[in-house]
Amino acid sequence: EVHLVESGGGLVQAGGSLRLSCSASEFTVDDYGIGWFRQAPGKGREGISCFSGTSGDTVFKDSLKGRFTVSSNAAKNTVYLQMNSLKAEDTAVYYCARGIYNCEGGLNDGEYDIWGQGTQVTVSS
Repeated sequence: EVHLVESGGGLVQAGGSLRLSCSASEFTVDDYGIGWFRQAPGKGREGISCFSGTSGDTVFKDSLKGRFTVSSNAAKNTVYLQMNSLKAEDTAVYYCARGIYNCEGGLNDGEYDIWGQGTQVTVSS
């Protein structure tokens, strides 16, 4: 069964770092775009980035550039989201998702077909 599993969330103090993992099953991340999204309590889903497995390029939400980075490990079929200098407003459930057309849909969540279950990130101030 095709699916994605996120891990690495948790509780961290403001200014700290976390690395989230998105592991894929039954497909190869190198053949797709993998997006990261988050949803804070009471808010809509927000796009963070899309990593293109075919080109290695990443589309990033402008306001998160510099603090968040994306990488991948083909051998582990996993994409990572490294989050630094975390702030209380980064508190959210974080999801990864597979792009229907690589990253051509940008950060529009309607352009992603397979979603993980999410991992909670809580940043204490």
